[in-house]
Amino acid sequence: MELDLSLTGIRITRKCSLHKLTEFYQEPADQERAKLAVLLRYPLEKADHRPNGVVVIPAFNEEATIGDVITSAFRHADLPVWVVDDGSTDLTKERALTAGARVLSLPFQIGAWGATQTGLRYAHKLGVDFVITMDADGQHDPMSAKHLLETVVSGKADVALGTFEARGSGLRRVAWKMMGLASGLDFRDPTSGYRAMNASAIKALTSSAASMLDHQDIGVLILLVRARLRISEIPVNMFPRKSGQSRIFSTWRVVFSYMIHTLSLALAKRQLRRNQPSKQRNTAA
Repeated sequence: MELDLSLTGIRITRKCSLHKLTEFYQEPADQERAKLAVLLRYPLEKADHRPNGVVVIPAFNEEATIGDVITSAFRHADLPVWVVDDGSTDLTKERALTAGARVLSLPFQIGAWGATQTGLRYAHKLGVDFVITMDADGQHDPMSAKHLLETVVSGKADVALGTFEARGSGLRRVAWKMMGLASGLDFRDPTSGYRAMNASAIKALTSSAASMLDHQDIGVLILLVRARLRISEIPVNMFPRKSGQSRIFSTWRVVFSYMIHTLSLALAKRQLRRNQPSKQRNTAA
C-alpha cells in the first residue's frame, strides 16, 4: 500500500525501507512534514465528539509493554488513549489498536519528543483541554495519572510534572544537577515525561521553538517558564523498566553527548531565569 502525502512533500511506498526513510528525512523541516502528515491524515472530529482530555503515549518498538500500559491508562486515567507510533518496526501499532487506543502513525521515526509533540499538536487542533503524557515502556504508574490531572483541572497549575527522585542513577543525578546549574531552573526530576497539562501549556509546546528540541527535558521546561506557565511538581510512583534500556542514561558516553546538547540550550536561555514565575512544589503523595 502507498501512503501519498503530497501536500507535505512526502511520498512513501512499501518499497522504501524505514532505515532509508530515517536516513533521508533527518532535517528539522522533514520532521515538521512528518508531524503535519499526521494532522492531514487523521481528520478532526466533530465538536460534540471531541474529548475533554486525552492520554498521549509516544511509542517506538514497545510491543512487549504497550498493551498493558494502555489498559492501565484507560482504567486509572479514565480518558481516551492516543498512541503516537514513531515508525515502529514491530507489532506496537497492532497491539495498541487491539488494546483500544487510537494510533497516530508517523511515516518515519523522529524521536520521543517529536512523537509527543505530534500528539500535542493533534490535541491542540482538536481543541482538547487537558493532556497527560506518559511513556510506553511501563515505567509510569497509571494510578498517579488522576492526581496529576486533578492538579491541572483544579487550576492549581498549568503543568503537573510527575517526579520520582528514587529512579535517579548516578548518571541521571549528574545530568539533573548540571541541568539545574546551567539553566537556573530548580526541578527535582527534569527529565520526567510523566506530565499533565492544560490548553495553555499544550499551545506553548506546539510552537516552532518547541519543534527544535530533541528531548522532553529542560528545554521543554524552559519554554513553559518563558510562557509564564505555572509548573507544579507532583510525587508519583514509577516502576523499573520492563525491557530495554534508557536511550539517554545508558552509558557515560551517551550521557556526555546528551549533556553537551542540553547544556548548550540551557546556557543560551539562562536569561529566562529572571522571568521565572513562582514554581509550586506539592509534597503530597
